[in-house]
Amino acid sequence: MSSQPVTRSRIEAHSIDFVPLAERHGKVWHLWPVWFAGDAHLATLATGALGIAMGLNLFWSLVAIVGGCALGTFFMAFHAAQGPQLGLPQMIQSRPQFGYRGALLVWVVALITYVGYNAFNQVLAAQTVQELAGLPARPTMAVFTILAMGVALIGYDLIHRAQRTLAFALIAILAVFTAGAAWLVPLPAGQFDPHRFVMIPFLLQFFAAAAYQLSWSIYVSDYSRYLPPEVGVRAAFWWTFGGAMLGGVWMMAVGAIAAAALPQDGVIAAARMVGDQIVPGFGMVLLVVAFAGLITATSLNFYGASLTLLSIADSFMTLRSTVRERVVSLVIVTVLASALSFSASKDFMHDYELLLSVLLYIFTPWTAINLVDFYIVRKGHYSIAAIFDPDGIYGRWNARGLLAYLAGFLAMVPFFSTHVFTGPVARALGGADISMLIGLPVSALAYLVLCRNVSATQQMEVPQHKQSVC
Repeated sequence: MSSQPVTRSRIEAHSIDFVPLAERHGKVWHLWPVWFAGDAHLATLATGALGIAMGLNLFWSLVAIVGGCALGTFFMAFHAAQGPQLGLPQMIQSRPQFGYRGALLVWVVALITYVGYNAFNQVLAAQTVQELAGLPARPTMAVFTILAMGVALIGYDLIHRAQRTLAFALIAILAVFTAGAAWLVPLPAGQFDPHRFVMIPFLLQFFAAAAYQLSWSIYVSDYSRYLPPEVGVRAAFWWTFGGAMLGGVWMMAVGAIAAAALPQDGVIAAARMVGDQIVPGFGMVLLVVAFAGLITATSLNFYGASLTLLSIADSFMTLRSTVRERVVSLVIVTVLASALSFSASKDFMHDYELLLSVLLYIFTPWTAINLVDFYIVRKGHYSIAAIFDPDGIYGRWNARGLLAYLAGFLAMVPFFSTHVFTGPVARALGGADISMLIGLPVSALAYLVLCRNVSATQQMEVPQHKQSVC
């Protein structure tokens, strides 16, 4: 371990990650529209249709959506509270748990997640524009991607302003849809029969909703790190939870209703036709506003992917936050997402289900370890300087975090259930996937046991807003 102090200039060299106190601004309630609009878009709508597509009725689909969103959003919102305290993006905060280089494990996976989501978003965008205007897919994907990349390039403040505007428009649109669907849209018989419970599609919808919400955890602090450090954990948690929970549940419910009303049609076409049953032409309004939400959600992914890619590169060389670096990183992640979207199979829902399952498996151990470290082991006390020091107190490789992650992941494997692989326990349960309920406690307990002898020096590092970074 280096005994030499890490100077302010070293942190400033990593200014792409660190937000100094002088640059902190904004209000904590601004988190609500970011995550409401961040959730209320077309990809969320598709997530809500998964249970119906598997044979679940609307009653149990809605129960699964609410329960799954509550579980995933609960953990996601606790991550949001880390941003104001540390002034750092979410992934950088993994260094104390996994080490300066060990954090590359979750960073690479996070980058894959961003690329995967944006590939599916591009496919959804093309399907939506084809439904609305009959335009060809690839040019639509290209224009959609350029728009989203432009918002991401301008950055944090524009994203916040766009999400606030969209949030209020979405509330009005979703309120009309909900009221209209309740009174004017006929549903097939049995859609609200509580006796028509089917375990496997219920669990698929439940954990798909949980995984979808949990996947925001990898960058939720990216949009709270500019807030003043006086913002408390409770306020950051509830404003994030309220926005993400309401936006996620509401838009997934729209997808479930559309799929239940018109089960033979794709979810995008079904949503439009159900909207038109409420008020002629309203289906187009719904899709246009949800499409705008998809643009800003894709820009969130591009922004996070850019930060993550630059952080990966920064682990091997010192980078400064310049326009050139940001543009290059955005172009790289855009090319990767576009290549994946252009090669996507026609079985969109099947591939999307697999993506959500993989995200659940990968990020369940990480979220448990990151939250236990922040709230229990170190109680929010970190050395910002040491996070940027490869020879600092957190080390290059932290065996405790890596072993706890491995323990949690391996414990989940027998419970995996996808069309690619089904573990023995999941097979014995008839294909039910409860791996998240296993991975969370195993990873958390393993990390706590391994950290029982963490040195007092590491446990008592003072927070950024109370320490000298020199």
